[in-house]
Amino acid sequence: MSTNNKKNGFDFESFKEQAMADIYQGKKMGGPDGVFGPLLKHFLETMLEGELENHLEEEKAKGVTNRRNGKTTKTVRSMQSGPIELETSRDRNGTFEPQILPKRQLIITDQLEENVITLYAKGSGTRDIANYIMEMYGMEISATEISRITDKVLPAMKDWRERPLESIYPFVFLDCMFYKVKKAGSVTPTAVYNILGINQEGKKELLGV
Repeated sequence: MSTNNKKNGFDFESFKEQAMADIYQGKKMGGPDGVFGPLLKHFLETMLEGELENHLEEEKAKGVTNRRNGKTTKTVRSMQSGPIELETSRDRNGTFEPQILPKRQLIITDQLEENVITLYAKGSGTRDIANYIMEMYGMEISATEISRITDKVLPAMKDWRERPLESIYPFVFLDCMFYKVKKAGSVTPTAVYNILGINQEGKKELLGV
């Protein structure tokens, strides 16, 4: 173990002592080092793909010729998870205006991040997911667009839940976070349990929600 730590430039024993000290002090295992970053990236890119697909279908129905035109990247910042680089598709005509994360918005709000984490904590029922996505967007989205976005989100969520994990995590933590979630027109405190692992290189990873 010690030999591998030196080769990787990672002092496992020091990290272990610091991790245990943080736990005793009540510090969360999430935060600005990006443990939730991959989840947010995965979700937002999927949602934006669903929005673009709906936009292109609407353009086609109007007789407008438009199509995908490569990828673009932008870095957004989450107040809870730090910077996240998103890779999204563009349309040739440049008429696509995303709603979940507008083009000129560079900050992921706490509310959006909380909604995403809560969504992944839900079951895989199509109706539940569709209803929750509708709550996230509000009344500014049609039933057709909700359906198209949900069709993108469901397999993406399935892929994330069934992704391969490492065989060994020296540390595994169960963390509970309380989020204010909008449901049926009212805001309700909701507990979300997160399983966080630390691999043999000392990297934190969200194992499950």
